Amino acid sequence: MAAEDTSVDADAVSDKIAAVRDDLAEMDGVLIAFSGGVDSSVVAALAHDALGEDAVACTAKSETLPAEELDDARRVTDEIGIRHEIVEFSELDSQEFVANGEDRCYHCRSMRLSAMYDHARELDIGVVCDGTNASDTGEGHRPGLRAVEELDAYSPLLEHGITKPEVREIARQYDLSVADKPSMACLSSRIPTGLEVTEDRLSRIEKAERLLRTWGFEQFRVRDHDGLARIEVAEDELDVALDPDFVRAARDHIGDLGFDHVTLDLHGYRTGSVSPDEEDDEPLVEDVFDADYPTGE
Repeated sequence: MAAEDTSVDADAVSDKIAAVRDDLAEMDGVLIAFSGGVDSSVVAALAHDALGEDAVACTAKSETLPAEELDDARRVTDEIGIRHEIVEFSELDSQEFVANGEDRCYHCRSMRLSAMYDHARELDIGVVCDGTNASDTGEGHRPGLRAVEELDAYSPLLEHGITKPEVREIARQYDLSVADKPSMACLSSRIPTGLEVTEDRLSRIEKAERLLRTWGFEQFRVRDHDGLARIEVAEDELDVALDPDFVRAARDHIGDLGFDHVTLDLHGYRTGSVSPDEEDDEPLVEDVFDADYPTGE
């Protein structure tokens, strides 16, 4: 995985911060689709600066959101001082989402943003903001962005050309604890395209990733290939994952969660490694075992 370019122009960032604040200050109120990640946290901080009590952060709670992420969202809104609302819904009510086709993220984002608009109307707020930044549009398969466009959510970071490194710099200026937080997609992103999203699969993925977090890993995924757990960790954490003690712990404890097999991906952590537009599409579990591997003969 290529390293993220962290270089920023301090003057340009200051100008963009001022421009976003000015834009938001002209609105009567905004509701921010708030995940607790660095992008939506920066939008929430800028909106709170510009609008005070007329800015509301709203988190969608569902089976695809890890409990730890909801806890993070609550903590970060406390840091910012912004009002925090939670709406509940289930993506599993959508057969299009459950089918887990190439447009799963589109259906997910549509449902989440629709829930945001419904709650915004209840609060008499006319504008829903999201955290799409200027780097997102060039990052491969992103069907969720189509939902943002169709529902006409306002993306201030994208509107003002704020890139991911600039988002992190703004978060540092606001002293947000999530400034360096790795990206965290919803739990359904761990299930290969075409394999149904079920509550059981989401639950065992969440529990497996909770174990990795407890064991000290920072950048990781547990991919669920129909009962095979494929663990990905960042390249600089692979040494720990290859330790015999970790191997035994992962085999025993993650295996107890309902997985038939537990494996470690030696490629390490890669975003979207089960999505349809990756150059090296990942096979489903039966293809893994049927593969022809070279031998020492």
